[in-house]
Amino acid sequence: MVTKALLVPLMSLTLVSPAAPAHAAPAHTAARSAASADSRAGSSRAAPRGAPLLDRLPPIAYTAHRGGALEVPENSMQGLAATYAKRYAPVLDVDIRMLRDGTLVAMHDATLDRTTNRHGPVAALDRAGWNRVRLRPPRGLPGRWRAERPPTVAEILDRFGGRTALMLELKDPAGLTRLHRMLRERKLTRSVLLETNRLPLAAASHRLGLRTAVWRSPRQLKSDHPDRWRRYVTMLSVDYRTSDRNARKAVTSGIRYVWSHTVNTRAARDRMLRLGFKGIVTDAPGKLTGRGRG
Repeated sequence: MVTKALLVPLMSLTLVSPAAPAHAAPAHTAARSAASADSRAGSSRAAPRGAPLLDRLPPIAYTAHRGGALEVPENSMQGLAATYAKRYAPVLDVDIRMLRDGTLVAMHDATLDRTTNRHGPVAALDRAGWNRVRLRPPRGLPGRWRAERPPTVAEILDRFGGRTALMLELKDPAGLTRLHRMLRERKLTRSVLLETNRLPLAAASHRLGLRTAVWRSPRQLKSDHPDRWRRYVTMLSVDYRTSDRNARKAVTSGIRYVWSHTVNTRAARDRMLRLGFKGIVTDAPGKLTGRGRG
């Protein structure tokens, strides 16, 4: 399905293959072509909007952390589209922050400095200011990528919602009410995990009828009692550096999904799978599934 999010000229990215000619089509034309091709390729497999995608994950589920940040520009529309097209990660992960006018956008850091051509706090911008921001992919990232504005959450939901499971890490708790409304209006409450490190926010999200994910560091998990969270946590994500003992505590907690983050080597993945984890959150989904670079 072709959505409005991909039809915004000058705001979309287009992945250019190394062999692309110098007279490649304009970004907006290529974006429309890619969206059309993707719609045709996925039409037989795409679930109807609102389908409970989280109930139909594979036995071992790979999540593309920030879209797959070692393989594509993180938290970018182009990166998400490229990873989605490969079909090796049934869950796309995106970080969310809120602008001063309440607009929810894709961005990990509290400031623009690391990943964009701008500087200063994300929360200082409104939507008009956000339109002038351009992502700056890191050196060494495979492929050639054109500059793009980081997407809004509305654009991401309209592009991928109901077609693949999403995990949205809400960095600003004040955005919960707005995000809940956006998911409810799109009938996506059963296909999106709302992720946080804050247990009270997970509990509040659960009360609104959302599926929740909680990530924990090795230090946190050492004193945690995850078996007490079963009522309101759908997925527990454990740092791969945690001890075997605490990893097993998570696996036996009774929480429906217990995954591990951020796993970027095969050795770390294999260890967590041996310990009983059923999901891998990774910056390199292509590499770990054997279906991409590396």
